[in-house]
Amino acid sequence: MASVTRQMLDAYPKSINLDRAKLAAVIDTINSCAQACTACADACLSEEDVAELTKCVRTDLDCADVCTTTARVLSRHEGYDANVTRSVLEACVAACRACGDECARHAEMHEHCRICADVCRECEQACRDLLAAMS
Repeated sequence: MASVTRQMLDAYPKSINLDRAKLAAVIDTINSCAQACTACADACLSEEDVAELTKCVRTDLDCADVCTTTARVLSRHEGYDANVTRSVLEACVAACRACGDECARHAEMHEHCRICADVCRECEQACRDLLAAMS
């Protein structure tokens, strides 16, 4: 069964300049990253060594916010501005890279950080791939 994202893109009444299946997959990956980052931040706050995870929490929340914004921009097509979309995708790449790096620093001690780092790397690559497809 197709994701809701794919169903909505397939139901869009006008043309979209990108492959709808690829776009849906990227939006779903970005939304998964936002969820993982939010959950990781919450898990960090529950750790006994929370003071050592302050930067991780901040980076998680920044990444979640950037991912959420990126998914929303990618879900709107009327009045599409490729320059804005590219800029938002580039910001998502940067946020995912920073969050993935920070979570990787804690991955050996905290499983939630390992999972988050992996999801951030996947999201970073998906955004890079979409940027390349837009060129």
